[in-house]
Amino acid sequence: MKFFFYSSNSNEAIAAKEKFIKEYRQHSAENADVIVPIGGDGFLLKSLHDFKQFKKPFYGINYGSIGFLMNTESDEKLDKIISSAQQIELKPLKMKAKNNKGETFESIAFNEVSIMRQTHQASKISIKINDIERMSELICDGVLVSTAAGSTAYNLSAHGSIIPLDSKLLALTPISAFRPRRWKGALISEKMKINLYVNNSTTRSSSVTADHNQFRDIEEVEITSSKDSMCYLLFNNNHSMEERILKEQFTQ
Repeated sequence: MKFFFYSSNSNEAIAAKEKFIKEYRQHSAENADVIVPIGGDGFLLKSLHDFKQFKKPFYGINYGSIGFLMNTESDEKLDKIISSAQQIELKPLKMKAKNNKGETFESIAFNEVSIMRQTHQASKISIKINDIERMSELICDGVLVSTAAGSTAYNLSAHGSIIPLDSKLLALTPISAFRPRRWKGALISEKMKINLYVNNSTTRSSSVTADHNQFRDIEEVEITSSKDSMCYLLFNNNHSMEERILKEQFTQ
């Protein structure tokens, strides 16, 4: 089995990469069977963006602070672990955005797309699902759309729902909603198109972020699921992603 090892800049991750290369050799990302990011969840997301074009599975090894999407390093041989690993399909979000100058931007997000206010004034956002208006005005710090894999990240911190990986749902979650105060968000089929419009975008300026790509002074955002940029994550057989998500829902 051929591996491409890719590490974050921490001393521990770099040392681990050198150790793995010495034992298993280094191959290019294009020619490897598996891409092995070594770091934390944020570094795994970076790796997905950097190497998604090669259509190879990713097996992350945790050398970060949280590592929810990563695997714990084991004494077993890496090829033996990976041969029995569980494979999870990651379907990212495709974001199209337009700013108040009429400029357009596109990006993808494996975790979430979020709109946030840029100034002291709250954002005013209207929401359409499949071209039907569902909310004329949400006054808030922001709003986010999360994938199932990303639902335990920023979405959970914003009190959004945790989504099982096989549910084919997206979480639409307000961030510090002021009006309507009791609206907690919605679960949307991944087949649906979500449009978010920033009302009074010149005076209540907002930015949009797709994972780590940010665009400012946004007027409207369109979000759909993308099959074209699909990636695959590998997880240790004794610690599946489903188990992690289930366990997270009972964490005190």
